[in-house]
Amino acid sequence: MAWIVLVVSALLEAVWATALGASDGFTNLVPSLVFAGTLVVSMVTLAYVVKHIPMSVAYAIWSGLGAAFTVAWAMITGGEAVSVLKVVFLAGIIVCIAGLKLLKPPAPAL
Repeated sequence: MAWIVLVVSALLEAVWATALGASDGFTNLVPSLVFAGTLVVSMVTLAYVVKHIPMSVAYAIWSGLGAAFTVAWAMITGGEAVSVLKVVFLAGIIVCIAGLKLLKPPAPAL
């Protein structure tokens, strides 16, 4: 369950990052409110996740996925140019995140 919440939290990070850009320095009310609301929910969900996943792994995945989702959304909506290298590097982020998920936690020391 924590891994699903982590992905949702990263999606929320992409929403608040996009809303921050659209807020025009907090002069546009709706994007500013979306930014504030999703920022709070993203942080609360990240705080939940780190009770179940080590902080180092959770934060790396949260920030990496959040950045990847933000760039992907910008490319989909036309705010960012699409290139083969960008797609390759975004895929690299996703592969690295999958690798972190697949790692087994170390056995407890005796």
